[in-house]
Amino acid sequence: MKKIAGLLFLFSLSVNLLAQSGVHQQSSTYQAPTDPLVVAKLDQWRDQKFGMIIHWGIYAVPGIVESWSICSEDWIGRDSTIKYDDYKQWYFDQSKKFNPTKFNPDQWAKAAKTAGMKYLVFTTKHHDGFAMFDTKQSDYSIAKGPFANNPKADVAKYVFESFRNQGMMIGAYFSKPDWHTENYWWPMYATADRNNNYDIRKFPWRWEAFKKYTHSQIDELMSNYGKVDILWLDGGWVRPLETVNDEVRSWGATIPAWSQDIDMATIARNSRIKQPGLLVVDRTVHGPYENYQTPEQRIPENKLDQPWESCITLGGAWGYVPNENFKSAKSVIHQLVEIVAKGGSLLLGVGPTAEGLLQEDAISRLNEIGAWMDNNGKAIYGTRTADHYKENNLFFTQAKDHSATYAISLIKDGGIPERISWSKNLPGRNGVTEVQTGKKLKYKIIGNNVIVELPAKLREELGNTPAIAFAF
Repeated sequence: MKKIAGLLFLFSLSVNLLAQSGVHQQSSTYQAPTDPLVVAKLDQWRDQKFGMIIHWGIYAVPGIVESWSICSEDWIGRDSTIKYDDYKQWYFDQSKKFNPTKFNPDQWAKAAKTAGMKYLVFTTKHHDGFAMFDTKQSDYSIAKGPFANNPKADVAKYVFESFRNQGMMIGAYFSKPDWHTENYWWPMYATADRNNNYDIRKFPWRWEAFKKYTHSQIDELMSNYGKVDILWLDGGWVRPLETVNDEVRSWGATIPAWSQDIDMATIARNSRIKQPGLLVVDRTVHGPYENYQTPEQRIPENKLDQPWESCITLGGAWGYVPNENFKSAKSVIHQLVEIVAKGGSLLLGVGPTAEGLLQEDAISRLNEIGAWMDNNGKAIYGTRTADHYKENNLFFTQAKDHSATYAISLIKDGGIPERISWSKNLPGRNGVTEVQTGKKLKYKIIGNNVIVELPAKLREELGNTPAIAFAF
């Protein structure tokens, strides 16, 4: 086990590769919901534009990639001198060390609010099966280990409360596969890959037990944790066999000959009885239970008319790893602008430490992002796409009621130019206003082109802004 501990530095170096290899692709088709309450909630969600996804679990203790290192697939590297079963047990046993005595969800929620975020997705259970809520279905949870006697042992409850108190929509991330329960990875067999390791057709009773376990845990989340707006389901390989397509095969995972159907119709129906209008996001499983799409660690090439969200990490990993190299605030803002102009939302990933705190460097980035959002949020929140949505370093959005169009110029190296021009989206009688300062700007229209002048005093006032928004 000492040798395993010595590998943690190696894991922290390779975490980017691991995170990218488990990436979910975007489903190619979309089916809009018909339930009026879901349609209304979806429209409300589309107004928010910017959210936080928090991966937090036993993987924070050694500071390694979440769950994936115990999956036995050939893209995952481990020291060949360590027996797989020994490593897997070492990983699972991190639960015995996970005691986040500085757990401070108010710090997280305040940082998200300051950044301009409007909704949360919190990892209530990742693929490793460790529950970050007080489940009655298993003893493998934060509420049963060293943290059990803490007043905030039911972690999800306090996370949701803190973010609700900041006025945010609440999402519960839940992994459909569970690599800890014996009804998914049965010890009778080796764990060959991410899938369940037995033939469901030969042991249907075991799969039925897994389905009951899964339904019961989701029911707990929908019943005991206040208002929940989003059920965000990960692990897209757990799906009916008839929905498997080339996209799923492109993940590199072996597709079993049996259907890993967990009866999403029942899950959605029962969840919405307790949470009317609940958005169900069964990632990559196109159909009635994927209320919005979730391209991961990337931005689609073109704008999309259906609702979607890019989930992208602030650093290189979803969870906490030491010495993380966080993206600059400017980079995140540029991603956010592009995503919103293409019709999506940005779900930005951060990972608290094993003690239960966000890293100061992460908070610093969020504060910088928030400063820009405070000044320019009109061009982001509550907007929809424009027909002409992109031109060079410019992206366009428009208010949902069509009362204004916004041009957002991404400022690259070299500073703010003296003039900015674009075509097609022409100003009307209200002219052009710089959003941050509220100042009216001089402009010319030559043919189908707009040329906006940026006087020296305004450029000085805007300073090192990562992007300039214009309203017209």
